[in-house]
Amino acid sequence: MTKIIVLGAGMVGSAMALDLAKKHSVTVADLSGKALEKLKQKNKNINTLELNAKDKALLKSAITPFDIVVCAVPGFMGFETLKTIIETGKNVVDISFFPENSLDLDKLAKQKGVTAIVDCGVAPGMDNIILGYYNEKMKLTDFECLVGGLPKVKKWPFNYKAPFSPIDVIEEYTRPARYVENGKIVTKPAMSDIEHIEMEGVGTLETFNSDGLRSIIFTMPHIQNMKEKTMRYPGHIEKVLALRDSGFLSKEPIQINGASVVPLDFTSKILFNEWKLGETEEEITVMRVTVTGEENGVTKQVSYHLYDEYNKETNTSSMARTTGYTATAAVNLILENTFAEKGVFPPELVSKHEKCFNHFINYLKERGVNYRKEETIIKKSMQTAG
Repeated sequence: MTKIIVLGAGMVGSAMALDLAKKHSVTVADLSGKALEKLKQKNKNINTLELNAKDKALLKSAITPFDIVVCAVPGFMGFETLKTIIETGKNVVDISFFPENSLDLDKLAKQKGVTAIVDCGVAPGMDNIILGYYNEKMKLTDFECLVGGLPKVKKWPFNYKAPFSPIDVIEEYTRPARYVENGKIVTKPAMSDIEHIEMEGVGTLETFNSDGLRSIIFTMPHIQNMKEKTMRYPGHIEKVLALRDSGFLSKEPIQINGASVVPLDFTSKILFNEWKLGETEEEITVMRVTVTGEENGVTKQVSYHLYDEYNKETNTSSMARTTGYTATAAVNLILENTFAEKGVFPPELVSKHEKCFNHFINYLKERGVNYRKEETIIKKSMQTAG
């Protein structure tokens, strides 16, 4: 039986472990014994290991016996963890969404004969997968991804709960956002260009710039316009902007009664409790991915719509399902040798193969995560029209 180790027993890491344990031997490593015990109660066949993944020597020793590694550590330690995994010569699927450029590790992965699929969640992840597939079929000019994880019940003042690490959410609000306009990279502050849109099944949401394009800025430079925006309930961003502009998100230490305090650390601690999603608290994931371009002389727009809810039967959050099952689909692609190229691969470089794209869509569908496709003809060429 294939031996898999999952690094991280958080909401998404646990969902991935439970999914993979249906067919494989799974071990989950985490620093928190409490989190591991909670997972063990859900499936006693999953092995657990208390591990500090920051300790490179310990990490290398821990992952050596395994066939493949799934990395679900927090973003701030993701790059170094991935580097250590590759140095150990292990194939890996990563969802840690670190700020560094994963392609910087491509040369190392090739030297070590490693297949590393990174950014393999819902967004980044499935939006890249859709883009990569249609980039092979169409001459693309535009790409847009709108995505949000939201609580079903709004709670004042933020109307928000974090379906993944609140530390990584705050990163979305502080990291400058890059997008592509007329072939040029534009950088704006996070939370800029707030717009209101209607989303099916949810109603009015607000969108704002976030730094979600990541690898496709470099892998798809021929696409003239590309943008990713995060969605929240109306009014949320105004409150976060008030925190930012008042200095609560600053990383510069301040002195309070002789003690040095980083405002962002203080704010994170407060918001961690305020934003922490309850284990059985219902939430939703909404996403719309749109590509525009030409195919056989016809200019068209293709959109994929996702509306997914917390699963009451399995007590699995929507964000864990939509993120985690994309990653476990990638794990199976590697294990089945459907994708065996060596190097670091963002999802758009995997899904350019039609067989891989269909695998992702079908794997998710089998688990109740459904993407609805919509196609609109914008313009036909004279030859096509004739």
